[in-house]
Formats: sequence, C-alpha cells, structure tokens
Amino acid sequence: MTTPLLQVEDLKMHFPVKSRGLFRRVVGQVRAVDGITLHINSGETLGLVGESGCGKSTAGRSIMRLLSPTGGKVILDGVDITNLSRREMVPHRRTAQMIFQDPYSALNPRHTVGSIIGAPFIVQKVKPVGGVRKEVQELMARVGLNPEHYNRYPNEFSGGQRQRIGIARALALKPKLIVCDEPVSALDVSIQAQVINLLQDLQQDFGLAYLFVAHDLSVVRQISHRISVMYLGHIMETASRDVLYSAPQHPYTHALMSAVPVPNPQLAGKRERIMLQGDLPSPINPPKGCVFNTRCFAAQERCRVEVPELIEVTPGHQVACHFPITESLGTTLITGPDPGLTEQPDNAPDSPNAAATNAVFEAGAEPWAQRQS
Repeated sequence: MTTPLLQVEDLKMHFPVKSRGLFRRVVGQVRAVDGITLHINSGETLGLVGESGCGKSTAGRSIMRLLSPTGGKVILDGVDITNLSRREMVPHRRTAQMIFQDPYSALNPRHTVGSIIGAPFIVQKVKPVGGVRKEVQELMARVGLNPEHYNRYPNEFSGGQRQRIGIARALALKPKLIVCDEPVSALDVSIQAQVINLLQDLQQDFGLAYLFVAHDLSVVRQISHRISVMYLGHIMETASRDVLYSAPQHPYTHALMSAVPVPNPQLAGKRERIMLQGDLPSPINPPKGCVFNTRCFAAQERCRVEVPELIEVTPGHQVACHFPITESLGTTLITGPDPGLTEQPDNAPDSPNAAATNAVFEAGAEPWAQRQS
C-alpha cells in the first residue's frame, strides 16, 4: 500500500477562553477542531466541506503548522511535523504551501509582485537557474499573468489576478502539497472557473496534491477525488466524489446536499429539502454524544450518550453515525457523468464585462455549468 503524502491522526486545535478581570483564568476551550483523521495521497485532491464555523480553515492552518495543534499528529511526507519549532519547520515549507482565501489581504501592498512571488526563494535560500527574476516571470506566465508586470503592486490587479499571484507564490518552491483555503470563494463565478481550471492543469503538470477547503459543494465536486464532510470540529463522512454525491449516508451530508440549489426547475421539483432545526451549537460547549444529535432528523437516544466512531461501511467510504441512512431520501445533488468546466481561456480578462459574458450557461449543460446558470 502506498504511503500517504499527508497523514493526519486525531488532530485537535482548542483555543482557551479566559475570564475577564485582572486575573484572567482559563474558563473553557473553543474546540475548533476536535479529533479529525484524514490522509491525502500524492497527486490527489481531498475536498473538506462543511458550513461556516465548522473548523475547516482552522484544520488547514493547523496542518500547515500556522497554528500549533493541541493534540494529534501531522505526518508530512513521512516526517512528523506536529511538534517542530518554527525554525525546524522551515525546510518542510518546501513540501507544503498554502493558498489563502482573501486575495486582497494575503499580499503585502508595499511589495511588488516580483518580490512577493520571489520571497520563498529568499527565505529558503534557493538560487534558481537563471536567477530569481527569470524564475518569477516564468511562474507569472504559467499562471496566466503578464511577466512584464513584474514591478507592479497588488493594488494594480483585479481579484482574480491577485489570486493567481498567490498561486504563483505557492508554486515557487515546487511543493508536493498545497492547502487551498477557499481560494475561489471571493471571486466572481466565471473567474472561479478559470482558477479551478488553472489548479487542475497545475496538478496534472506538477503532480500536486491538494487539500481543498470550501463550502461550495459544486466547486468541490469539480476538483476533488475524495471528500470529507466536517461538522463542529469532527469528520462526519469521507468518501470518493462520486459515492458521496450519489449515495451519502450521514444525515448531515443529506442535509447539505439538499440545501444546494439546482437551476433546473424540473430536477429541483424532484428533490426533497431537509430543513435542519436550530443553530450550529457552540464549540465551547458541544453536545454530548454525537455533536450533530441536536439537529439530526434521525437521532435516537444512543446518539445523545455515545460518540460514534468514523468507521468504514464500504471500501473507501467512512461514516461517523450510529444509524447511517442507506436508502435514498431524494436529496442527491448530482448523478450522472463526471462534471466538466465550460472552456475558459487562461488569459481571459478578469473584468465585470467578461464575467457577465462568461457566466451564460445552458440549463441542460453539465453540473458545473448548471451551478453557474
């Protein structure tokens, strides 16, 4: 069996809650990530989905050691990096890089694009053949930017172009793994398609592995090979893309699938909408037993007292539920052939007019196009 590029075991990230006053005591813990286990193989994309506040981004930052985990293990390319110091982590940054959610705040406005993309070479003391400037300009061209804009500043670029700058910076050291923290959520729909196409092309060219954090299930289906569903700091279900979207078993996954709008009125009328009751519980005081039991339509007494383990129900399909749903509830989001993106040239302009033009899709097109119509 092939050794995974990334192995995460029982990862926990808790933040202390302190009392007010002169003597600030720790009175609780925010259990942002509370014992997740996952793995990613070389060249594979694992999608991590869930509603806002479930701990997806915190999990990604903990895996990258931008946050120091409270517990568990993070094994990257055969090396346990869980307890490494900041200095000890420096050489391992070549193996894993990150693309951040906000392309506006992720770039230093005082630095030129050339210095931003070239910074990893300086930090890691890497001297590319031909010099840093030549390598940076080649990276800019590869991600669809004009190399002649080497000396421009971030404020001179659109949102989509800024995200391409972030992608180029992440590629600089030729990593094996890139953690993508909602890289397209701040972009227009047509620009999302261009960036997703670019990420897929780069994966094929360089054999990259992605941890793709997002809350848009249609985007995740397009780019992922396997998908993990997260709720209140826990993994609820993990399966291959096709299995998860056609035959989910966890009640929470069914609810997520039913919440995604379908632009085809005929298909939408055949799907059942599951309305979850109540709000997302506080991670400071999560429910006892299964953390989803307070909102679950299939919860029973056992769910309120016993924490379900993430067990494999079929090969490659793991579910953390005492009573998994094996029959169809009419909530399946997508069935049929694999999705495909509408053709978007890499050098397409990132402008409102281009976005308006490129966002015109036929209702009968493939799933990605359906989502954008």
